[in-house]
Amino acid sequence: MPAAIEIEGLTKVYGYGSDEVEAVKALDLTVGHGEVFGFLGPNGAGKTTTVQMLMQIIFPTSGKGMLLGKPLGDISARERIGYLPELFQFHTFLRADEFLDFHARLYGIPAGRRRQRVAEVLEIVGLNENAKSRIRTFSKGMLQRIGIGQAIINEPELLFLDEPTSALDPMGRRDVRDLILKLREKGTTVFLNSHLLSEVEMTCTQIGILNMGRLVRVGDIQSLVQPTHCVDIRVEGLPPETMADIRNLASKVDGDEKEMTVTVENEAEVEKVARIIMESGAQLREFTPRSQELEEIFLQSIEESD
Repeated sequence: MPAAIEIEGLTKVYGYGSDEVEAVKALDLTVGHGEVFGFLGPNGAGKTTTVQMLMQIIFPTSGKGMLLGKPLGDISARERIGYLPELFQFHTFLRADEFLDFHARLYGIPAGRRRQRVAEVLEIVGLNENAKSRIRTFSKGMLQRIGIGQAIINEPELLFLDEPTSALDPMGRRDVRDLILKLREKGTTVFLNSHLLSEVEMTCTQIGILNMGRLVRVGDIQSLVQPTHCVDIRVEGLPPETMADIRNLASKVDGDEKEMTVTVENEAEVEKVARIIMESGAQLREFTPRSQELEEIFLQSIEESD
């Protein structure tokens, strides 16, 4: 089975001659079926330009891509794709249910199924009580929700979300996160542009980091966010000589004999620190290995590529 997204040498150049700006530079990327791919990067990195090329809103200067095994722009593939752009304008004179019904008609969904699906989507995005309200009366958060609704009305196999939580409050962000996790369980491929690294870390299976139009890091999120050899410890009744043993073993110790952060050279030494404490007769209250945060990985990748 071909990948959900395959990109080879995708490039976008704006302007001419001395005014040329290369917004996306020879991008190669593969996203498998059922993955939730987090596309990260600072403002102006080329994330939205990449998605717009994949959706054929703009056309690449060079390179090629495949979505669901079909060339970019293929109608049969577009029927199986959902898309929420970062900046959107909807038909504000329509009611919420009319708006979703309109988009369902565009996908050719039969009338009986349309009524059922519109009701389902309104419930999913938390707008079932606003079904008869005109979109012109919606708040920013409600507009974002109805935008997500139109993106999933066709039960897409592949979903592009460009900053889907940008106008939402914390509860709204949680709802979108839960929706993405449910889509992942169903096997939907989600391509997510986001600045909220915590959201990406909780929902995505893979990430790619884009800077100045170039993909500078890509990989499985679990392999990128790896445990460090640093552990947070809370302990009671630690003998002074045991504290001295820990300091001799560790490359760095911050804190005191009751609460400390210990850094060692390898995983075996992490286990040895725990064993030293247990054998001393002290009461170990907390022993929590730290993981490298996604924010650290993001900033490191951007700094190195700069």
